[in-house]
Amino acid sequence: MPATETFTGWMGLDAKSVEGNLVKQEYHPKVFTDNDIDIKISHCGICASDLHTLRSGWGATPYPVVVGHEIVGTVVKKGKNVTEFEIGDRVGVGAQCDSCLEADCYECNHGLEPSCAKHVFTYASKFFDNGDYSYGGYSEMGRYPASFAFKIPESIPSDIAAPMMCGGITVFSPLKRNGCGPGKTVGIVGLGGLGHFGLLFAKALGADHVWAISRTDSKGEDAKAMGADGIIATAEPNWAKKNARKFDLIVSTANSPDMPLGDYLTMLKPDGTFVQVGLPEAPIPQFYFGPIVSNNLSLRGSVLGSREEIKEMLDLAATQGIKSWITTYPMDEVNKVLPLMEANKARYRFVLCNDV
Repeated sequence: MPATETFTGWMGLDAKSVEGNLVKQEYHPKVFTDNDIDIKISHCGICASDLHTLRSGWGATPYPVVVGHEIVGTVVKKGKNVTEFEIGDRVGVGAQCDSCLEADCYECNHGLEPSCAKHVFTYASKFFDNGDYSYGGYSEMGRYPASFAFKIPESIPSDIAAPMMCGGITVFSPLKRNGCGPGKTVGIVGLGGLGHFGLLFAKALGADHVWAISRTDSKGEDAKAMGADGIIATAEPNWAKKNARKFDLIVSTANSPDMPLGDYLTMLKPDGTFVQVGLPEAPIPQFYFGPIVSNNLSLRGSVLGSREEIKEMLDLAATQGIKSWITTYPMDEVNKVLPLMEANKARYRFVLCNDV
């Protein structure tokens, strides 16, 4: 049974909530266990996943729902088994808040926690131990297992850290796992919330050359300021032919089913890798397998990242002074910000802030 306690958050009640119709009301969090922490939430980034969930774009959403999985706040309560945090610690929680972490679980012991059969997402998901629903960060408080919370380095402000908890790790993980570093030329498809992190982290990981790939070059100066050599505009004639066999690795953040996947693949060098992290709501139309077969390419997907990778990403951001490009709004203005997010107005992440 859910806890008798109540938290207050901005709740989506139906698919129309994505239009900016969230309702501020009380809800019951999961039952508190000896392994949990309560977080007084100070900041929460707005992710495209929030919009997909609010509109039931990826399947039926279990309304009412509190979305938001780029969470930073302060620990105000901890269970007796929690040893890694103290009351008052500043922590972050991302898109995953639990998995089995059992000794015989291959996924949990090989850095694949998001693929664990008992993974729990931070909102609109059920905990396996008791069936309680998870609720996200558009809220004053959050309750999560301590094993999926992370200390925020002192040098990273909370509003800067929040979007890294999902947007940052979603691109850091595939970059790291697929060899981004010295000697490599890397392309990032899409220059939005995820894509801007792709440029920042590809450069920080030491890639020789980093290119943004976007429909137009309107964000070209921003891309260069993020560390890119330049931008490839796919609205221009012969863009793919001009850049054939240019990249060792391409990470795609695009979430449109109309993406020119076949053309993207022609820009990979032989033995190159294409990783898709964006998740369209509709199937991608058929494409020709010729480039994959003839050039020995790898086509992969990636979701989130491991707990160790999140720690490594935060350490890298602290060491190199990596800053999310954000615009902040008070949490109470969430219904104003959601339509802006839908209209792709973020440059490059919106962050909601409770009174702190």
